[in-house]
Amino acid sequence: MKKVALVTAFAAVAALIVGCEVREPLDYAWEPERPIEIIVPWAAGGATDQVIRLVATEIEDALRMSVVVVNTPGGTGSIGTGEALEADADGYTWTSGSASALGYYPVLEMLDTSLDDWHLFLAVANVPVISVHPDSEYEDFGDFLADLEARPGQVSVATAGTASTGHKVIELICQATDNEYNHISYDGGSPAVRSVVAGESSVTPQLASEQADMIRAGRLRPLAAWSDEPLEIEGHGEIPPVTEWLPDAHMATDYFGIWARHDVPDEGIETMQEIWDEYIVDSERLQNYALERGAVVTPYYGQEAHDRAWESVKTDAWILYDIGYADISPDEVGIPRPE
Repeated sequence: MKKVALVTAFAAVAALIVGCEVREPLDYAWEPERPIEIIVPWAAGGATDQVIRLVATEIEDALRMSVVVVNTPGGTGSIGTGEALEADADGYTWTSGSASALGYYPVLEMLDTSLDDWHLFLAVANVPVISVHPDSEYEDFGDFLADLEARPGQVSVATAGTASTGHKVIELICQATDNEYNHISYDGGSPAVRSVVAGESSVTPQLASEQADMIRAGRLRPLAAWSDEPLEIEGHGEIPPVTEWLPDAHMATDYFGIWARHDVPDEGIETMQEIWDEYIVDSERLQNYALERGAVVTPYYGQEAHDRAWESVKTDAWILYDIGYADISPDEVGIPRPE
């Protein structure tokens, strides 16, 4: 009886060992000794917040160290970004958002910075969608354009604030059609979307990732995607591209990710590059997020991330200047007009 019990005990221990994940020792140039902080300079629940919390989980898995996400909204993201710019360059403080903002903040006189001040690590690209309440009288995007023309400056459009992606989209729409609208500004995409769900605003042109759950639940009805091809959202289907109504609409890729100051020690940046290669490139979390929310995984860093973001900087900075929201011409701060 004792022999049987001993064998059973050994079997149980062996089962536990097989069932446990055997974790290899860390082999990174940098092994943090305390939690890392990533500032999300927008409200909780928005596009940046959603994707950065997934990225933070991947970094935690890699480094076996807590990654704390801190929401610091305000100033079109410039307040939280500024905090990271002023923090110690020790690798423990990162910020996040849309990469193009790092280039156009000087044009808006919000923050004295540029892409060259940062090490960029991109994660996804998000697509804006123009949506309305399900009870809206608009049958399609054409009806929305017709109402803008019929009621100049009266159609309420909710965005995440000045210079946000949604704001730039509605400005481009009105620029292309010579119309006006009533801008309802919020400190993030999530509250802007909720305002349309609640019937406080008529339209939102915020990102698909911020609207997907409400679209699937039938609490928002998408009219068009700000793209030149249909956008697929899992559980809903295809959303027609805005080019069906505005064939010459100007598109710019909106990359989201994390960044740290350019003078962070090399070992910290090398470690994050390895994490991007090992965890982010094939991340199931990010791939599922993209499928569910109409996004594209874009796991770039280094020079490739800089070059891709630079194209968005040029487009967005000149859009803001051309529509009158920037007093400083982009070429005064070294941003040429895109060709």
